[in-house]
Amino acid sequence: MVDPKLSIPSRKSKIVTIFGSSRPKAGSPEYEDALLLGKKLSSAGISICTGGYGGIMEAASKGAEGSGVQIIGVTTSIFSPTPNEYVNVQVHTQSLYERLEKLVHFGDGYIILKGGTGTLVELSLVWELMNKNIINEKPILTVKDFWKPVIELLDKELAYEGKESCSRFVRVAADAGDAANKMIDALAG
Repeated sequence: MVDPKLSIPSRKSKIVTIFGSSRPKAGSPEYEDALLLGKKLSSAGISICTGGYGGIMEAASKGAEGSGVQIIGVTTSIFSPTPNEYVNVQVHTQSLYERLEKLVHFGDGYIILKGGTGTLVELSLVWELMNKNIINEKPILTVKDFWKPVIELLDKELAYEGKESCSRFVRVAADAGDAANKMIDALAG
């Protein structure tokens, strides 16, 4: 574990931040998708970063277990100080805003699975930071069609306003395996 005061994991490899719901349980389709992502990304030598707790965060961490990569869990005082058992680098933050900042900062790419309003905030944040040129362009992949209506609606609205397509930053992957393969290819270049 890193010193929580430092909150800086070492940069041994590329890092993909995975966002998604804390609710899925083992055996559910969403949990299995995240488990596969963790396995495939870590097999390619890519470290993973999640919010550090249960559901999709736990599954992605579990999938990466034993691969030798960093499994970063960004926790916060607002929730539990204890990450899931698969995290091998904990970064503890004092606020939700600091947690979001770390999740974005550590990622060389982002994969977004099904989730609720918290996941929507995470997707919106990385998307907006790129759209406003606040952070460098990095791959953003959503898994399956859950977020597709949101992406299409925003793309349509911004086109109505006469602005450049903001959806160029976000790609929809057919499934978790496709998302992992696309992310591995994007980070290899």
